[in-house]
Amino acid sequence: MNVESHTSRYSPEFDQPVRGDTITADRYITKEWMELEEKNLWPKVWHLGAVLAEFEEPGDIVRHNFGKESVFMVMQEDRSIKAFYNTCPHRGNRLVLGDVASVPKIVCGYHGWGFDYDGTLTSVQDPDDFEGGNPCGKVKLTEVRCDTWGPFVWWCMDDDVKPLHEWLDPYPERLKNYGLENWVRVINLSAEADFNWKIIRDNFNESYHLPTIHPELATFINDGLPTTLFEMYPSGHNAMWMIGHQATTRADYHSAEVPAPLDDIARAWGIEPEDYNGRTGDIRQAVIDAKRKLGPERGYTNYPDMTDQQLVDYFHCTMFPNVTLTMSPEQCQILRTEPHPTDPEKCIFQHWCLYPPVEGMKEVETPIGPAPLKHDAKQYHTRYGDGETLGFVADQDLSIGTSQQQGLNSRGFKGCILPKQEKRVQRFHELLNDMVLGEPTPKAPPIGE
Repeated sequence: MNVESHTSRYSPEFDQPVRGDTITADRYITKEWMELEEKNLWPKVWHLGAVLAEFEEPGDIVRHNFGKESVFMVMQEDRSIKAFYNTCPHRGNRLVLGDVASVPKIVCGYHGWGFDYDGTLTSVQDPDDFEGGNPCGKVKLTEVRCDTWGPFVWWCMDDDVKPLHEWLDPYPERLKNYGLENWVRVINLSAEADFNWKIIRDNFNESYHLPTIHPELATFINDGLPTTLFEMYPSGHNAMWMIGHQATTRADYHSAEVPAPLDDIARAWGIEPEDYNGRTGDIRQAVIDAKRKLGPERGYTNYPDMTDQQLVDYFHCTMFPNVTLTMSPEQCQILRTEPHPTDPEKCIFQHWCLYPPVEGMKEVETPIGPAPLKHDAKQYHTRYGDGETLGFVADQDLSIGTSQQQGLNSRGFKGCILPKQEKRVQRFHELLNDMVLGEPTPKAPPIGE
């Protein structure tokens, strides 16, 4: 188990070709690229806006500021959810100024125009002072598409984009066994960061950085290339299956003593780690067997529906263009980057963690420490680098962002040079070229030329 072949492994069922376009620096640093994204990319995709748990009663509102745009979602009287651009049709004032609200009606703070939950104008000052008479009942807020999947609420600006469940393909089918529908968002963190949104997207489209940026994961996640499976889908999304409950094969952990924290993980399932000294890789199967036996009685009602792979491995799903969802049976992490409103060399990073509502469980272990198992038990916005953690592993990911942004501004950077295991990075940028530019960039020259 300690032999590393250095051969990237792509799923024969889920693989896509790449052209070899040059990944240019301008996409990370120029306002011209940022403006093209605003025009050609962001209206053409579905955006993750909220979780269903934020909508309990009609009139509950969640606002989502995205770049220069702002959208709010509101629960209707029939308990469906609609979404609208956050602008008053009178003279453009933003209607919703907070992240969440619960209102009897939607009222503009400037001149008091009032709208019902479905966006229809219901009240104005001096209604008879308008050409054509009272505008109430005639004027509506501009609606955007809104739909749900799992515990999430999504919105989309373009009527020609595929319906949400088709656009998400194949994730609804691949993730259905986890039973995400009623999971609880426990942490809801965000930060402004000094790098372009695509830098962290590149990072989440590859696992090449794990040995250097996340070395502590090596004792319980096997990041070896022969066992890591990469998938790329026709929809533009991609994924990575990485073996969990097993140390990396990049070093010889298998013939040694069971390393921490794999030893404690084993004990949590009634397994004596000392029994696996000298064969540490076998703990993975022992955990599968223990979860099958003990999981349901511990309240994990989703375990019986899961495959062995889903019970112990990490399914890292990267949704084009800017949302990553990392699944394990006990945690769903959402890692998202969004563009800064005006500066292409800044972005907004968001980190959500959701957990299954296990009966009797009062507390869960999160990336920022223990937290009550309740909606948004930990929630804050910060600026990266100001001392507030976004989660230990997320902090490590973000740690490379600023120095990479600086390096991409150098005249010496000529375009990325990628190994085969970073094919998902290459395809990500080729999809961006097609959508943002409408054409490929020139093909990258051979290495050394």
